[in-house]
Amino acid sequence: MKNRLVYIVFLFLFQNCASQATPNLIDDEYKAVTTEVFNYYLYFPDDYEVRNDEDFPLLLFLHGGGESGDSLVTIKKNGPPKLIAQGKKFPFLILAPQNPHKKKWWNTEALIQLLDTIVDNNRVDRKRIYLTGLSRGGGAAWELAVQYPKKFAALAVVCGMAPVPYASWIDKDLPIWVFHGEEDESIPVSESENMVARLKSMGYNVLFTKYPGIGHNSWERAYNTDELYDWFVKQRKAE
Repeated sequence: MKNRLVYIVFLFLFQNCASQATPNLIDDEYKAVTTEVFNYYLYFPDDYEVRNDEDFPLLLFLHGGGESGDSLVTIKKNGPPKLIAQGKKFPFLILAPQNPHKKKWWNTEALIQLLDTIVDNNRVDRKRIYLTGLSRGGGAAWELAVQYPKKFAALAVVCGMAPVPYASWIDKDLPIWVFHGEEDESIPVSESENMVARLKSMGYNVLFTKYPGIGHNSWERAYNTDELYDWFVKQRKAE
């Protein structure tokens, strides 16, 4: 009886090991389809209808995490949408979508689909599409510059997370301006410092503005910098 029990245990272990040694791999395919719904503001310059034979530049603005959700009016709290609400005039179109997910990153693939739709249906100069974002939107701006390196004529990032490995994937002809508060406790200034240092070491054209004594809300000063918008309109992709 004892020998029979030992034999059964041995047989079980042998069969189990044999089954593990020859796994059964299955090839298959799954097509994932996702849908994203963006609410957005689209600003037109005052002379857009008057100069109806011209194409205009467009600025894509990506807000921070605090403005995510389903209340579009919240994106008027910061950046160009805030300035527009206060009466500021811009010489280009501004597309300001809202990230519908409070706790998720921007869906950058869906953003490009939205951008392309706006460009296709309005008089937009495709060589003068600009990109900017703050905080979580700044991180998404870096990501878009990596994933779509030929799409944008200029990039401005305000206190965004900046994975240094992105540096080698960004178009070397892309003008970049980075802003960050030195006392930022949410996204440390080192995020921008390290990225800018890597880009400059590789020969990129990068401007870097640091604000002493300023925390995470460096966007208040950055987007009130008139030189930023003058800088944007000077940028154009090469023929």
